[in-house]
Amino acid sequence: MDEPPDWSWMKRPEDLDLNSELIERALYMAAADARGCTALDSPGAAGYLFWSRANRYLREALLPEGWKFSNRDWILRTIHPSGAFAITAMSGWGGVADLDKDVRAKNPKGAAVAQLVERNGKQMSLFDLPDQDDMDEVESKDTGGIPTFFILYQENEFGEIDIELSLPVEMHGKYVDTWRVRIPIGKIPPFGDGGGKTNINPNNSDEGPDFDVTYKG
Repeated sequence: MDEPPDWSWMKRPEDLDLNSELIERALYMAAADARGCTALDSPGAAGYLFWSRANRYLREALLPEGWKFSNRDWILRTIHPSGAFAITAMSGWGGVADLDKDVRAKNPKGAAVAQLVERNGKQMSLFDLPDQDDMDEVESKDTGGIPTFFILYQENEFGEIDIELSLPVEMHGKYVDTWRVRIPIGKIPPFGDGGGKTNINPNNSDEGPDFDVTYKG
């Protein structure tokens, strides 16, 4: 059996060719979009829009640097030019960006995420992504077979959005809750005078479809 990769050296987003400012800017723009939702939108619209736009704005910033992307299995991955790993933004619950507290992905996750998390704990071989912007070819690659880091976000009681960059390696039941790497990124302040919540973490809604899954360790 392959040995798990040693990610313990990772201490900052720059180790993944990222930076805090880029991540915070993408999520700030996503929050601005989500703030446009009203009670006349569908329940959970702000949470879904924030998830979608956070990944979109990350891609818009990174694709000019040679990154690729894949939506396979409804996991919005943005893939490093080397093909060695990917990132995806996802809502969190618990102590997001607080290393003294436990954190997990907010909602139950499905079979595709369970497979992704299990593979994160194993050594993956690299593959070369195509140079051309042919998404059919990119999607045909086994993008689930590379380590995928989560950009976790959570709106706190003050209307701030806490952010961390983490590598999930285990699920218990239907929840991603065990991490090999956790890197606090920062927080986005509330919008407008006196703040106010964006409601990106509603109790009954989250990003993407949910599927039943039983994690096998």
